[in-house]
Amino acid sequence: MAGVALPRVLSGIQPTAGSFHLGNYLGALRQWVALQETAQAFYCIVDQHAITLDWDPAELRHDTLASAAQLLALGVDPARSTLFVQSHVPEHVQLSWVLECIARFGEASRMTQFKDKSQREGAAGSSVGLFTYPVLMAADILVYRADQVPVGDDQRQHLELTRDLATRFNGRFGDTFPLPEALIPEGAARIMDLQSPDRKMSKSLPPAGCVFLLDDPKVTAKKIRSAVTDTGREVVADPVHKPGVTNLLTIHGALSGTPVAELEERFAGRGYGDLKKELAAVVADFVTPIRQRTQELLDDPAELQRILADGAARARQVAGRTVADVSDKVGFLPPAGARA
Repeated sequence: MAGVALPRVLSGIQPTAGSFHLGNYLGALRQWVALQETAQAFYCIVDQHAITLDWDPAELRHDTLASAAQLLALGVDPARSTLFVQSHVPEHVQLSWVLECIARFGEASRMTQFKDKSQREGAAGSSVGLFTYPVLMAADILVYRADQVPVGDDQRQHLELTRDLATRFNGRFGDTFPLPEALIPEGAARIMDLQSPDRKMSKSLPPAGCVFLLDDPKVTAKKIRSAVTDTGREVVADPVHKPGVTNLLTIHGALSGTPVAELEERFAGRGYGDLKKELAAVVADFVTPIRQRTQELLDDPAELQRILADGAARARQVAGRTVADVSDKVGFLPPAGARA
């Protein structure tokens, strides 16, 4: 209906690998593309979150550009959404500091992702940034006064913290932030590791179980052939007793658009080998144009950076108004020459 504003959506992804994987795409990025039709979409490559753990500067720069190229290749359209790099919009950090000053130490210490990640090196070896990054995540959302945030199960706690901080700020300084709602995207698929089908596909696990979008299809086919399967030969979806086969069927169905029940019928009386062979072909058909388009974009870094600069400028128009409002309400002296 004319005159009705679309909801504003914010989502981000870390550039912590040279390639996204199938779990990223089927669990989130496919929905980013679809949301461009129904929302004001702000999509952020969160490079500042990527330095909460040890990092290589050259790799970070490369992976940031590679992330942008892949998002564009997957269908994120800079004419219909605002695509930018987090560090190009300093208002994120400006708002984060204010939110850190109203957040409570106990709130941050209860974040399960901090507990999980800090266990790898122990709390004494973890950065302060790792401890406070959920507050920066809250700033990522609130600086755009987002109405909705696409979340998976592992991000719900962070969204609740965001809502708590927004409520606390509004209560003390007046109505400023909408309370963002969790958006559970339709069609999101939970993709598991090929070697450990009881765990989500992740680049932090051994690479043999992770299907990267930019891998050579021959490498991917080998990973699929080696995927852990289950006892018996029946190709049926059963998450409890056949998690490996269920995962392969889920990936096939999500990429091919074929219902899992139909795939079960197709492979009735056939073995796991036939399923793996066909799945490898389905994945190759999907990733080949993505790989080609990503490389084309990376071959023209000036144009890629122009797209990101344009996105950052548009993002700052929104974020700047929020930070100016917040700064006035908390009592910061405006810069000389700033409009009242």
